[in-house]
Amino acid sequence: MIRENEYRASPGLSTLLVALVALVLLALGFLNGVGNGRPFLAILAMILIVVVAIASAGFFTVNPGEAKVLQLLGVYKGTVRQQGFWYANPFVTKKTISLRIRNFETTKLKVNDNRANPIEIAAIVVWKVVDTAEALFEVDNYVTYVAVQSESAVRAVAQSYPYDSHADTEEALSTHTAEVSLALQKAIEERLAKAGVEVVEARISHLAYSPEIAQAMLQRQQAGAIIAARSKIVEGAVGMVEHALAMLSSKGIVTLDEERKAQMVSNLLVVLCSERAASPVVNAGSIFG
Repeated sequence: MIRENEYRASPGLSTLLVALVALVLLALGFLNGVGNGRPFLAILAMILIVVVAIASAGFFTVNPGEAKVLQLLGVYKGTVRQQGFWYANPFVTKKTISLRIRNFETTKLKVNDNRANPIEIAAIVVWKVVDTAEALFEVDNYVTYVAVQSESAVRAVAQSYPYDSHADTEEALSTHTAEVSLALQKAIEERLAKAGVEVVEARISHLAYSPEIAQAMLQRQQAGAIIAARSKIVEGAVGMVEHALAMLSSKGIVTLDEERKAQMVSNLLVVLCSERAASPVVNAGSIFG
C-alpha cells in the first residue's frame, strides 16, 4: 500500500532568480563567443541555455486547497501540500489533486427495508481527500469509487432498518435520522478506507415508500394514528369518569348503587368518546326513571 509522503521542493522564487542570472550570463557569453570569433564558447553557451530552458520546466505552483503529486519515471516521489511557487526536478511529472470538501447526492435507489417493504432512498455524502497517494494509486478513479461505494453503503443501511418503528425502542429510517446518518457515515467510511478519502458527513436526502405500496402504507399509518388517538381519548375519559364518581361519593351529592354507577359510566364514556357533541335530554321525573 502506497502512503503519502512529503516532497521537499525548492523555493521557486530564489531558483527562478538564479535561472534568470544564468541566462543573462550565458547570453553574454554567446555574444562574446560570436563577436570574438570563439565558436567553442558560443556553442557551449548555447548548449547551457538549452539546459537552463529545459530545467525551467521544474517550476510549479500549488494553489490553496490543492496538492501536487510528483512522480519520476513512474515512481511516486512525494506530495507537495504547502501553497506557493516551487521548483522540482524538471523530469518529474506533477499531477494536481483537490483537497477541498466535495459533496454529491446518490441516485434514488429502490431497495427493501428490514421488513422487506420496497422503499426509495437517496443520500448526500460530504467527503474530501486526506491521502493523495492512496487516492491516486490504490484505486483506478477515486471520484467514481466514492460514488459507487457510497451507493453500496446506502443500500446496506436501508436494508438494516425498517421504514417505520413499531416500538419506542426500535430505530427506523423515518424516525431516527441522527442514528441512521451515523450508521451510514460509518458504512461509507469502511468502504472508502483504502481510497485515502475521509467522509465528513452523510445523511438521507430522500426517503419514501415505493409508488406501488405507498397508498397502502399511508392507510396503515392513518389507521395507526387513529388507534393511538382513540386510545388517548379513552384513557382520558376513564380518568374523568373515575374523578366524577369519586367527587359525587365524597361530597354526598347522590348515592348510586352498582347498577346506576354502571349506567352513569356508560353514559359518560359515550359523551366523552363520541366524535359529535352530545344532545342533552331533560328528565322531569325521577332520576332513576
